[in-house]
Amino acid sequence: MDIKRIAKHLLTTHRQVKRAFSHQALIAIEHAIKASETAHVGEIRFAVEGALDGTPLFKGQSARERAIDLFSQLRVWDTEHNNGVLIYLLLADRDVEIVADRGIHAKVGSQEWEKVCRKMETAFKQADYEGGVVGGIQAVTQHLVEHFPVYGAGRNELPDKPVVL
Repeated sequence: MDIKRIAKHLLTTHRQVKRAFSHQALIAIEHAIKASETAHVGEIRFAVEGALDGTPLFKGQSARERAIDLFSQLRVWDTEHNNGVLIYLLLADRDVEIVADRGIHAKVGSQEWEKVCRKMETAFKQADYEGGVVGGIQAVTQHLVEHFPVYGAGRNELPDKPVVL
């Protein structure tokens, strides 16, 4: 049990999430996702969570494990071409995780997703949350355009609105 991590999570408030991601920032992120999805047939979701609470926190759930849970809960896996991508930020840990469905993950791989995560985390260290997320969306977009370019009239399978937990 990591007491320091537990304290960080218990002290992270919803107000801190709202400060990092204002209403305008969330709108900009939603617009970035909408714009991205006009260039490919993939689906991108962004979720930010201030902190873990209760059992997951005390059992030591990692940001990666939480992202995988949310990948399922938000049905990112449920896309026609198996090319959904979840970008997840656990603010208390300052940890970004990308979970990609098997269709896109098979073509891109973990190392590329890790590069995107580290780049976003660098922006977050400078308190550039909106820029970090939009930059991450743009990096994910490049991979989706390369492997799942738009053809015909695509449909939006998942909501573009960011999820704030």
